[in-house]
Amino acid sequence: MASQVSLRARYQDLVNLVCAVLLFVSPWILRFSGDDMAARAAWITGVVVAIFAVAALVRFAEWEEWISLLLGVWMIIAPWVVNFSTISHAVAAFVILGIVVALASVSEIWQIRHPHAMAH
Repeated sequence: MASQVSLRARYQDLVNLVCAVLLFVSPWILRFSGDDMAARAAWITGVVVAIFAVAALVRFAEWEEWISLLLGVWMIIAPWVVNFSTISHAVAAFVILGIVVALASVSEIWQIRHPHAMAH
């Protein structure tokens, strides 16, 4: 049963990895690479999210999902904490991708803690 849950749960880690890549390239695609704070936040956060997503894909541990959840929350609040909330494209990228990362992590945590729900 545990292997069935872990196989099904892996898609959330792939979602987080895709979000990490999208966040990393967002300064160039959405044209906010000229703002040092926003761009650096995207690059650093993208790399950190990718590291935890790959780590979870290679060797899963529940604590990695909790860290990913916190990273998703960080992505949501980062524009205001790091002070680039006036750059609408950067805010949109961080908030939307942060919500996706947080929801994917919550989904995987829920699947792990409720394996009986996956059987039906």
